[in-house]
Amino acid sequence: MLALLMEAAGTSEGVLFTFSEKPSQLKAVAWKGFAFFPENGFIPLLARQINSLLAARVPQLPGENAWDIYLSSNGNVAPDLFKCIVPLRVGTRLAGLVALGAREADAAYDAEDLQALGTLAHYVALAVHNHNLSETLQQRVIEHLKLLESVHVFCDQTMEVFAAAIDAKEFRSRGHSLRVGRYASAIGAALDLNANEAAELRAAGYLHDIGKVAVDKRLFAKAAKLEPSEFREMADHTVVGHQIISAVQFPWPRIAEVVRWHHERGDGSGYPDHLRNEQLSLPVRIIAVMDSFDAMTSERAYRQPLSIGQTLTEIVRLAPQKYDGDVVQALLTQVRAEAAGRSRFLDPQIVCGIAPSDVDQLAADLKYKMTRGRVYSA
Repeated sequence: MLALLMEAAGTSEGVLFTFSEKPSQLKAVAWKGFAFFPENGFIPLLARQINSLLAARVPQLPGENAWDIYLSSNGNVAPDLFKCIVPLRVGTRLAGLVALGAREADAAYDAEDLQALGTLAHYVALAVHNHNLSETLQQRVIEHLKLLESVHVFCDQTMEVFAAAIDAKEFRSRGHSLRVGRYASAIGAALDLNANEAAELRAAGYLHDIGKVAVDKRLFAKAAKLEPSEFREMADHTVVGHQIISAVQFPWPRIAEVVRWHHERGDGSGYPDHLRNEQLSLPVRIIAVMDSFDAMTSERAYRQPLSIGQTLTEIVRLAPQKYDGDVVQALLTQVRAEAAGRSRFLDPQIVCGIAPSDVDQLAADLKYKMTRGRVYSA
């Protein structure tokens, strides 16, 4: 955006600032052409300067003695570096500012230049405003999570509140994060993990989709296939979630990697980093299976829920290439125990609806795939 505005103005010097209210200041996020520009450039603003920027409907060319109308000299950026300023406004709010330096041959900014800059500034302001909103949302989530980081043993009820908030964007997703956390914890116990490791899995399941707080709500309700750009926005929830979780020091070390990699697949076909099975920790592999299991057995805008039999058949079909075979085997063991009436694994609202013999057949199919049909004898 900055390069586009600089090209339109015919200058090789420019800075793009975003505006924050607490404290009231402009923060440089991109700059070009200025020698020795500070890495964390900022300009504090007084209330009258904010009002002046909001009142400026077009780009401004302050004279040498008029900079304090718009900008303060109390920061680490000297306002007299700039020859033209372009306030970025959205409605009655200040989103940021573009400050441009001297033009080639020290030519003056004329009316045509200012008109072009003013037209482009509208679109840049919207983009910067959306960026500011996203950062504010992430920061608020981080701040709330940091309130918990001094507590070594997290209260399940508190974590469940976060899980419920994550799933609140679309009614069909309600309960998804809670179920993934509980399923994953049970699978961990079935794989002989200790109580602390099972607690880590439960917490990771509760928070695995936290990045979806930054995804447009309309995408969750779309019944048709997502467009490529929409899919990228949806897929980015793994990266956004990782950024949020990485700012919090949890008692368990692997929550952040679960949040980032729970859509990775064993053959490298997942996202965002296209990792393979041997590069993924056991908690990541467990959450990947349980996330898919619950998604398949739940209603979505684009399809009805699959039965337990259909879901397990599909997961076994994709194992061990995409899903970890040992984790899928543990899932089959848990479902079989429920089908036989020996224990409770599935959410109470989900009907098991599969016979133990059918689970046994799926387990045999999985074993054959994992051993490639080889038979071992003592």
